Amino acid sequence: MIIEIENLKKVYDTGSIQVEALKSINLKVDRNEYVAIMGASGSGKSTFMNILGCLDRMTSGKYILDGEDVSKLNDTELAEIRNKKIGFVFQAFNLLPRLTALANVELPMIYAGVPASQRRKKAIEALEKVGLAERIHHKPNELSGGQKQRVAIARALVNNPAILLADEPTGNLDTKSSIEIMDIFESLNDEGVTIVMVTHEPDIAAHTKRNVVFKDGEIISDNPVKNRVTRETRI
Repeated sequence: MIIEIENLKKVYDTGSIQVEALKSINLKVDRNEYVAIMGASGSGKSTFMNILGCLDRMTSGKYILDGEDVSKLNDTELAEIRNKKIGFVFQAFNLLPRLTALANVELPMIYAGVPASQRRKKAIEALEKVGLAERIHHKPNELSGGQKQRVAIARALVNNPAILLADEPTGNLDTKSSIEIMDIFESLNDEGVTIVMVTHEPDIAAHTKRNVVFKDGEIISDNPVKNRVTRETRI
């Protein structure tokens, strides 16, 4: 089991009122699963993703990530978990504009203390894996949206994280680029990478293996994807 969540609650205290964003969430994710977190705006899926990514703290409950009780960690320890165990892929790419694709991918390894010679080798390998071997010296403004997201995926992979968290990864992409990115996720999952993705798009969620739907801070359904879209089913 890579993720175990028990009775997770998140309450925002605005002073005059308390808003219960998440209500007693229970969820388990096995290694090598490929899960979509779905729900309308305000359903709690983004709050849940932030807690899952150790970007926010729960109010109460338990969260075990790769055998470690995240709920008991301090801010420094949480930052270490984020860098070593979680790979992030965001809708807005979050690349540093002045750095090349190669340098962007090297960044997490700098924070992890990986020697320079190893950093370059691993970054090139990650970029080759996402099909960008010929663009490693290009800066973000020289890349298409799909290529930027490939760089972001490569950056998320270089520290061999326990889970890959993708937040609306195709939200800024056209249909063709979206399909290419989903094909990359499919390949990574086939290789054993555990992926948890937030999306509000049913056609994107159809590429995953399991859909968990949030509404009003609760999980209202959790089911395997029956008619999954893959490279093979599109041919």
